[in-house]
Amino acid sequence: MTDTNATPLPQIPTERVELDTPIKRGKQTIAAVTVRKPLSGALRGVALIDVMNLDVQALTKVLPRITDPALTEAEIRNMDPADLVQLGSEVAGFLVAKRYKEMDSPQA
Repeated sequence: MTDTNATPLPQIPTERVELDTPIKRGKQTIAAVTVRKPLSGALRGVALIDVMNLDVQALTKVLPRITDPALTEAEIRNMDPADLVQLGSEVAGFLVAKRYKEMDSPQA
């Protein structure tokens, strides 16, 4: 039996990041990574302030949980620092409340 009154699940926001230096994984080359907004469980074991400050160790724990393709900790430790900053900035941006983002956006 199907529940026709079921509320659809909200779409989890994502951002696509084009890497300056693609990652080689065997014969595969990863040139872009999709980062999804982390839910609380993906942030376990790290301090939120460390994620917001783009702490490398915190990002190394969180990014494998929220990237597609899923990056390994070793790949993150060996990636171009510019790419790590791009990915970390997207994660930090997801942690800012919508009302604060709206305050920073230009009024039309």
